[in-house]
Amino acid sequence: MYQCKAKSGNPNQFEWTFVAPEAKLFDAQGKNNIKHYAGPTWEAKDGSKVVGQVKAIFDSPNPNAIPWLLLQAKSQQGNGILSKTTYIQRVNTVGGKPPVQGCQNKSVGTQKRVNYTSDYLFYSATP
Repeated sequence: MYQCKAKSGNPNQFEWTFVAPEAKLFDAQGKNNIKHYAGPTWEAKDGSKVVGQVKAIFDSPNPNAIPWLLLQAKSQQGNGILSKTTYIQRVNTVGGKPPVQGCQNKSVGTQKRVNYTSDYLFYSATP
């Protein structure tokens, strides 16, 4: 999700600014098991949850796609599939860049969803 805002340092120019992720994650069988939202947070249907903290950002090989990320878990909840997550990787991104048009004085505060796809990999420590 992006929001139209005045550029910092120049209130007469405007840009789309990232607000928060909003995504559904599907497993290999096409089942929606996890939702992804601000925090950044991933929450499974079993009630488990992990909040990540960005550790590294890598440019996508695709110049029209959002970056690849490595995140470390800073908190976990529940006893389900995400409860022991230690790291999350976002790779193979397609799309997701901010809109290129439509952000001007009259549209300040407007929000736009931008579609993207990626693979999310969840890692946990071996017991």
